[in-house]
Amino acid sequence: MLACLSVVTMQAQISSTNSTYSRFGLGLLNDQSNGFNKTMGGAGLGVRIGNRINTVNPASYSAIDSLSLILDVGMRGTFGQMKQGSTKVGVQNASIDYVHAGMHIAKRLGLAIGFMPYTSIGYEFSSPESPVAINPNTTQTITTSNRYEGSGGLNQAYIGLGWKVYRGLSVGANLSFMWGKYNHSLMPDFREDGVGSSTAYSSTIKDYSALLKTYKIDLGVQYPVRLSPQDWLNLGASVSIGHKIAQDASLLIYTEKGDTTKYTASSPFDLPYSFGFGVSWQHKNTLLVAADAHYERWSDCRMPIETESAFVPMKGYYKDRTKIAVGTQWTPDPFGKYWERIQYRAGVNFSTPYLKVNNHNGPYELRMGVGAGLPITNKINNRSVVNVGVQWMRRASTASGMITEDYLLLNLGVTFNERWFVKYKIN
Repeated sequence: MLACLSVVTMQAQISSTNSTYSRFGLGLLNDQSNGFNKTMGGAGLGVRIGNRINTVNPASYSAIDSLSLILDVGMRGTFGQMKQGSTKVGVQNASIDYVHAGMHIAKRLGLAIGFMPYTSIGYEFSSPESPVAINPNTTQTITTSNRYEGSGGLNQAYIGLGWKVYRGLSVGANLSFMWGKYNHSLMPDFREDGVGSSTAYSSTIKDYSALLKTYKIDLGVQYPVRLSPQDWLNLGASVSIGHKIAQDASLLIYTEKGDTTKYTASSPFDLPYSFGFGVSWQHKNTLLVAADAHYERWSDCRMPIETESAFVPMKGYYKDRTKIAVGTQWTPDPFGKYWERIQYRAGVNFSTPYLKVNNHNGPYELRMGVGAGLPITNKINNRSVVNVGVQWMRRASTASGMITEDYLLLNLGVTFNERWFVKYKIN
């Protein structure tokens, strides 16, 4: 583990993330929202829309239009700044956010399949140089610094079903296959004034790695309540089943002299149990307001920790995480002129840290965004849209001396919703 995150020399890189906080745990948790609700704060547990895929709650798949095939693809560009004290560095990256497909496959039964990242690891930075000794032969000062690099993360490919059980009650489940890499390295660098790299000390390099494969099960339920002929209240809930990831992690320690030591931590990672509740209010087909509360029990999860003589799974390095999301969507007139059929969106979410850094709280996340769903054509009955959005995100810790990250997130997605299953009659 990194000894501290105080004053570091940070270097920008092109990756799915640039954050130094991705060094800890399984990496940074990715936003799991979709094109239609990403700028609604990600709220979706109580949202039922028949012409969109809502992976936040698989029970919503039962609402998919029986005549449609839905394809949804999204990507993200990130531009930001990491700051610590007077040190600042600009970062940027681009990544695929999700790929989804959904359809109605039987009476009251909807199907969705797709791909989306779960966590991301990507960083490269160095600690400040500090003096360690004087070379007696040259009388020059020898300094050392540590270089940290990491890459990887978990991806998930899923298949989900949503079933309308009785009247308005719907249940659903996503079964995901997860895979990815966990790669971290620590490389000391000794330098001598006026000479460059110093050979007075032998560097000890440490590589932490794992190839991870596991599954994930998410269950959901939704129930709509009709308040009036023009108003609906949709209630939703979800639960995710936590478990041990059955792959080992390794620590390889080697020196420039060729000495090598390898340690293995047996199944040191876990996925957390989690649950959430959500509600949405829909007025006609013009106004949608949604709110979610989500809780993840990370404190029961373990991670591999290096001790003086071993590499073992340990608890105590995670915190339980809570996320609150609120958002709205307004469509002036779904059957009006082109600009009246644009879906205008806004939302905010806040999540507490799931990591501990040096026994202090890790970074919280705050996101605020606005966006729109732009109809692809001017035809009133066309339901395909281009989803565009802008979010501001801050990632920071309440502990002093930590890095603060501010990002501008540009979201772009395309939802194709076409009637593929219409039976035509010849008169």
